[in-house]
Amino acid sequence: MSAILETSELPAVFDGVKLAAVAAVLYVIVRCLNLKSPTAPPELIYQDSALARFLLKSCPLLTKEYIPPLIWGKSGHIQTALYGKMGRVRSPHPYGLRKYLTMPDGATATFDLFEPRSEHCTGDDVTMVICPGIANHSEKQYIRTFVDYAQKNGYRCAVLNHLGALPNIELTSPRMFTYGCTWEFGAMVNYIKKTYPQTQLVVVGFSLGGNIVCKYLGESQANQERVLCCVSVCQGYSALRAQETFMQWDHCRRFYNFLMADNMKKIILSHR
Repeated sequence: MSAILETSELPAVFDGVKLAAVAAVLYVIVRCLNLKSPTAPPELIYQDSALARFLLKSCPLLTKEYIPPLIWGKSGHIQTALYGKMGRVRSPHPYGLRKYLTMPDGATATFDLFEPRSEHCTGDDVTMVICPGIANHSEKQYIRTFVDYAQKNGYRCAVLNHLGALPNIELTSPRMFTYGCTWEFGAMVNYIKKTYPQTQLVVVGFSLGGNIVCKYLGESQANQERVLCCVSVCQGYSALRAQETFMQWDHCRRFYNFLMADNMKKIILSHR
């Protein structure tokens, strides 16, 4: 009789284990996807000025609540993985001309030049000089998407290809891009200024590129000539403090550090 009772209790215990496992998986999914985090408008930090008021009036999107895509839209990790590997459903392919510049030390700097596909709303000639993120270049999907949108709105775009980042461009000197070197970006800007003496500049930098463009503008007042504004996107402000942060496991930072380091190793070894 006792044996019969014991065997009859097993299915109930097994069902309880399955239920607990399903609940644990659902909890992990909810936490990883940040499904419980509320949506909110961006937090804006700015000094009250005529320019700030003009920007807020011109860009009402800055004060609106951001509604992300369902299920995966609240997870920065999934957004990064999907966009980095798959890109958009219809990723644009803007056509540009590749320019080659010989640097004083023999290095060959390259950038891609994209002409506007419509007239600028002001009627002026405006060129965006763009510096991509670490180990990136004009063929990256986020750069192509940005350039395509800028062209449609009447901007000429010049996109720097970080020294050594393009797999089909060999190094012609014993160096590649670094965290703070502005030489190649400066050479590209000078080319644009000489080739288009009537153009005005909008300086744009992404991530590592944000550091380079801000450093470039601060190195000499002459570098600021004909510059309307500078936009720094997702810039890291201190390399030393960022290095400490990337060694932490919170928010998978150490995993991203591994991926970036592995990518840098591949670039270095490809030029070995």
